[in-house]
Parts: sequence; structure tokens; C-alpha cells
Amino acid sequence: MANIRITDLEKFQKFAGMAAPVIKQYGGKVLARGSNAIRHEGNLSGTVMMIEFESKIAAELFYNSDEYQAAKKIRDACSEADLMIIEGV
Repeated sequence: MANIRITDLEKFQKFAGMAAPVIKQYGGKVLARGSNAIRHEGNLSGTVMMIEFESKIAAELFYNSDEYQAAKKIRDACSEADLMIIEGV
């Protein structure tokens, strides 16, 4: 799950183009994505994204992959993010 505050949309689109195939490569499935989440509590803003992986281990393998880390460098330059990996039920 991620909450991303984009500061440079053009660079972020480059990140998204790099990250999408890596998500698929590691078996990830985007369940939700958008900037219009109804926020009942807290003050986080930005684009919310939820990706499902087969397991927590698969999500960690994706996150730590060379391919995603290359994309992440671009994301870090054009946004701020709160990102977490959590075990499903």
C-alpha cells in the first residue's frame, strides 16, 4: 500500500512506465489507484495505490529488485511516499 504525493507529474509518469512491468513481472496486481480517496481520518494527501502480491515475500522481492530500485530513484526525485508491505488475510 502506498500514499504518494507527486511533485513532478512528467517524471512520475516515467516512473510509472518503468514500475508497471516490474509489478507484473513479480506477480503483482493493482487493486486500487487514485487521488480521490475519501479520507475520513488523518491528514495524508496524494495518490493511494494498493497492489496485491502472492505473498509478503513476493512483495519484498519486487520492492528490493534491481528493476524496481532503478524506478524508485526516479520516484524519489519527483514525489514523497508513505509505503508499507503488510501480510494479507
